[in-house]
Amino acid sequence: MANARVCPKRRVIVFGAFDRHNFGDMLFAHVVAALLGERCPEVEPIFAGRARRDLRAHGGHDIVAISQLAGWSRDEPIALIHAGGELLTCDAWEAAVMLTKPGQAQARIARYGSRAADRDAWARAQLGTDAFAPYVVGRETFARAASICFDAIGGATLDIRDAAFRAEVLTKLRSADEISVRDTRTQATLKRAGLDARLVPDPASMVAELFDARIATRAGARRAFPHGYLAVQFSADFGDDTTLAQIAHQLDLIGGATGLGIALFRAGAAPWHDARAVYERMTARMRHPAVTIFDSLDIWDICALIAKSEGFAGSSLHGRIIAMAYGLPRVNFEHADAVKQRAYASTWEIADAPGVVPIAQLHAAMREALAMDRAALREKASALAQAHRAGFEPIAQSALRS
Repeated sequence: MANARVCPKRRVIVFGAFDRHNFGDMLFAHVVAALLGERCPEVEPIFAGRARRDLRAHGGHDIVAISQLAGWSRDEPIALIHAGGELLTCDAWEAAVMLTKPGQAQARIARYGSRAADRDAWARAQLGTDAFAPYVVGRETFARAASICFDAIGGATLDIRDAAFRAEVLTKLRSADEISVRDTRTQATLKRAGLDARLVPDPASMVAELFDARIATRAGARRAFPHGYLAVQFSADFGDDTTLAQIAHQLDLIGGATGLGIALFRAGAAPWHDARAVYERMTARMRHPAVTIFDSLDIWDICALIAKSEGFAGSSLHGRIIAMAYGLPRVNFEHADAVKQRAYASTWEIADAPGVVPIAQLHAAMREALAMDRAALREKASALAQAHRAGFEPIAQSALRS
């Protein structure tokens, strides 16, 4: 690239919610690092979250707690990039629970969940911050930062959060050098507050372009399903008996009509994400014989599972976005809260493509998605990747400016 030698005389911190096992967030760190590396191969970003974690065993990074880095800007200029995700609406309680070890999370929820004051005090102590929105960091933390940027972040429900929470987020955003958001709903919320944010597709739109060679080495599930399969996922909050029976029935219909296998995977293993036990209870209700639960939590194995499938169905936004990146059919189905999925699909999806549907409509929507023109799906994939690359350029310039 012509500008590949624009290199910083400063540290670059890539910050986000990739300090827990969540498929999409863990991918963001790789995307941002790769795009920075294209401009300046010497850059070695420091990956930071709210907590110190090592997720390299699952394809992630060795993460430093942001609190350990806060003193850096007193001594040298730093650049901070918020690497995608629904960061604008993640509150302290949600963050603290998701960072708790899975075996301890339910005890913490039972102990603190119904008592707001105790809950908030525990969460802030766990995170080491009094912030309402702990994954939004501004110059209150890095007073002398040379650059603070937000890359394709989400805030689909920011408009309905309480006034104090919104005020904190907006104040921090006003101190930023560059802001891009991933959906028109978030963009409109910020616009009403007097903030102009560019509209850019999610960072995971770049996965196929940047990492296809790496993903191609992974197996997917073709050996288990030589005639093809759908990659299917849903979170643990779909786990009541009635809902599981509905999902099983819809997947039976899809499998019977298409002959495709069903490969269930977890898009996140942190608390409030996905659970193998819920999949086991659902598959026990199915009649379709070609079903398996994919156990790997490595993010590159998950990418390969989707990339080598015939399409994706699930509750995960990033299951959809990786299917989009590979030009594959995709459908999100909803149980309760699917605001961010709807916001993203309505912003970037092909006109008339199935977006977010009730469980009872999953079979019909998946058949409709499978019938879509594959050339149009591939064209959309390329357009989204190009749009993110272009949208990242001002952030790279700001972060790497000497």
